[in-house]
Amino acid sequence: MPETITAAQRHTPMAVPVPDIRGWDMTPVPSRAGPSWHVLIVESDPRSSESVLNSLRRYGHTAFCVDTGHAALRRHAQADVILLDLDLPDMDGLELCRTIRATSDSPLLAVTPRRSELDCVLGLQAGADDFLVKPYGFRELLARMEAVMRRTRTTPSASATLLTYGPLSIDPGTRSVLLHGHEIPLTRKEFDLLHLLAAQPHQVLPRRQILQHVWHDTDLRRSRTIDTHVNSLRKKLGSHSWVITIRGVGYRLGSL
Repeated sequence: MPETITAAQRHTPMAVPVPDIRGWDMTPVPSRAGPSWHVLIVESDPRSSESVLNSLRRYGHTAFCVDTGHAALRRHAQADVILLDLDLPDMDGLELCRTIRATSDSPLLAVTPRRSELDCVLGLQAGADDFLVKPYGFRELLARMEAVMRRTRTTPSASATLLTYGPLSIDPGTRSVLLHGHEIPLTRKEFDLLHLLAAQPHQVLPRRQILQHVWHDTDLRRSRTIDTHVNSLRKKLGSHSWVITIRGVGYRLGSL
């Protein structure tokens, strides 16, 4: 006998899969000995984004959320790792993934409620480093984030030298920056850019050389990402004087 569907059932919206927070450890986590990351969460469902946001912050990471693709395009340069839901209200998630990947090599995890092999392949071909299927647990999310960060993170040499320029101190061993004794939180690419300039403080570095060393790319059509990171560095260091623009050539380290 066929199943009878009531009028109420016909008008009940389908549930959207969200992270399975039932298995998540919600106990506050003390400060971590490991690295802390800037995590951009691109998610249109506020329930899902809030769960992930709070859990990442409890684990010691700096996390921030946007709910549209256009907002993600404005904020992704500030992130060390990006958690991108492919189902967005304003643009195609795969196209957003390709657009971000064209100007950034920050690790990107694609998220979808669909478990098909085709969805996974399309996400990876669009530039994602890994794939998560909803619902997922926080331990799985954290493990996948740590895995992609290990694959992409540059490991400093044991002989990495502390660089000091007046009140500015750059430690490649711990990938930390101090200004007047206060730590300046930088993203992975911001640190790499500042360290590159500081390692050759009296030289003007051409844009192509910066692209090659920091982004492993030489296509000058993508050099706008350098300007974005330079502007962010200047704001965080509190002065335009720390990074000097040499028009038509590139950049060099400045001073106060």
